[in-house]
Amino acid sequence: MPNPDWEIPLNLQPDPDDYAFDLERVVQSVVGLRANVPTDAFTANALGTERTGSGVVIRTDGLVLTIGYLITEAESVWLISNDGRAVPGHALAYDQTTGFGLVQALGRLNLPSVELGDSDMAKIGDGAILAAGGGREHAIEAKVVGRQEFSGYWEYLLDEAIYTAPAHPFWSGAALLGANGKLLGVGSLILQQGDGKGRRADMNMIVPIGLLPPILDDLLTLGRINEPPRPWLGVYVMEGEGGLIVGGLADGGPAERAGLRAGDRITGFGDDEISDLGTLWRRLWASGAAGSAVRLRLSRDGSDMALRVTTADRAKFLRSPRLH
Repeated sequence: MPNPDWEIPLNLQPDPDDYAFDLERVVQSVVGLRANVPTDAFTANALGTERTGSGVVIRTDGLVLTIGYLITEAESVWLISNDGRAVPGHALAYDQTTGFGLVQALGRLNLPSVELGDSDMAKIGDGAILAAGGGREHAIEAKVVGRQEFSGYWEYLLDEAIYTAPAHPFWSGAALLGANGKLLGVGSLILQQGDGKGRRADMNMIVPIGLLPPILDDLLTLGRINEPPRPWLGVYVMEGEGGLIVGGLADGGPAERAGLRAGDRITGFGDDEISDLGTLWRRLWASGAAGSAVRLRLSRDGSDMALRVTTADRAKFLRSPRLH
């Protein structure tokens, strides 16, 4: 959750007079979020045990949309309104495919909900607002600067993410609002990109809201999408000039058990050569449901080799949410 004593510079904050909708009312829908995770949780080392960010109220009954890594394996969740009220919440669902997370408030938030917009209509150059919990002082005027694929090293892929700039310093779970005040997406990452002149440009990667409606009913009723779980390797892969390099392995995960090592270069999947993350993840997910066996071709210490990896369901390594 953003530090309440810190503010976005005034010249970067949205001006209510510039918008036809009630800006102050809409940003009330964005709340701070604080989650606590047990020290022995599977994701504790990678994501920490105290996670803070934002969420946005999408239903008047207190349903809050956030980014899923904030609430994965959370033992307790608190939602904090802009006036400082704290309400406990229940981590209802985390969708590993989109990255969305849902929290149900366990008390009255008494906050307006924000209307879902059409993220497919967001075009490069469009103005937008990226708002974290804490009111207009924690919101930044931004522009859509990209619509393209995003491949994450943690076995994650979006066909067309939204990229905005300037970057918001408290991006996790922040609400991307269109010029009409409707929700276009949820903040996931901050990225750095060089401009070719030695200067760095920062931007935020946003998960488009259009991915939510097709899966929302499943998440509310089942806590997951109603599909066979995707195969998971438990490997962190970096894409660079040297190809696809294994940067790390999930403890006890399928890849570690099969003998994959940090520093290995992945050169192929089955009989296919692989040179980019997007292709690797798509080939993995097309190989069958979790539990299927796959063959990775590797280069290790100058020698070529192949490893057979029996994939797993990532969710089975995670603690299930507990309702208090």
